[in-house]
Amino acid sequence: MNQKNAVITGASSGIGAETIRALVEVGFRVFIGARRMDRLNKLADKYGATALHLDVTQKNSVQHFVDELPNKVHVLVNNAGGALGLEPLVYMNESDWLTMYQSNVLGLVRMSQALYPRLLADSRQVAHVVNIGSVAGFETYVGGAGYTACKHAVRAISETMRLEWLGKPIRITEIDPGFVETEFSLTRFGGDTVRANSVYDGMKPLEAADIADAIAWVVTRPAHVNIDNMVIRPLDQARIDKISRK
Repeated sequence: MNQKNAVITGASSGIGAETIRALVEVGFRVFIGARRMDRLNKLADKYGATALHLDVTQKNSVQHFVDELPNKVHVLVNNAGGALGLEPLVYMNESDWLTMYQSNVLGLVRMSQALYPRLLADSRQVAHVVNIGSVAGFETYVGGAGYTACKHAVRAISETMRLEWLGKPIRITEIDPGFVETEFSLTRFGGDTVRANSVYDGMKPLEAADIADAIAWVVTRPAHVNIDNMVIRPLDQARIDKISRK
């Protein structure tokens, strides 16, 4: 059997980086994209993946990235995105909101649109799009309007994909993590390490590998099985804002 091709966006750290490992381990040929090529190249060397520059907020970058891929793509993991700021609505930072929407929402759509023909190109295989959402896609919290709005949009897009692509050989999965200890909070708080680390004080968050292993599991189910949604939280978390801290 020919080796299947997988594409991972936002692959230079965190969930994306661990997903490289997880998909290589289950036999995929992996193509990875992100802006930080220094990190991406190290990961490519470590796991035997192919690193290509990608900025999902730029249509030209997406197209150039896709042009470098094989004609057949079997798995697309839309992982690029992130959160910025934690201000109440009345103090909205419009620049942050636009940046989040460009990466979390429009970037996901750009990649899915550009790869759609390649996802359909292998008539012998069912393809799979995995959208990395969040529990913020169906919950809200004080100060989180910008990010939750983006992740609610991701949920709407995932559901619309299933409707519009019904009857096509493409499975759609949305994976919605709770607290995962990655660079997520560090980015959100502009590099403030103390503030970022305080998010996980007194509790055990998920690790990026937990989500990556879930991705590998859903994409290796039998072809007739679609895992629509998977919510993954640490034991110490009941909602975004309901945490058990020791």
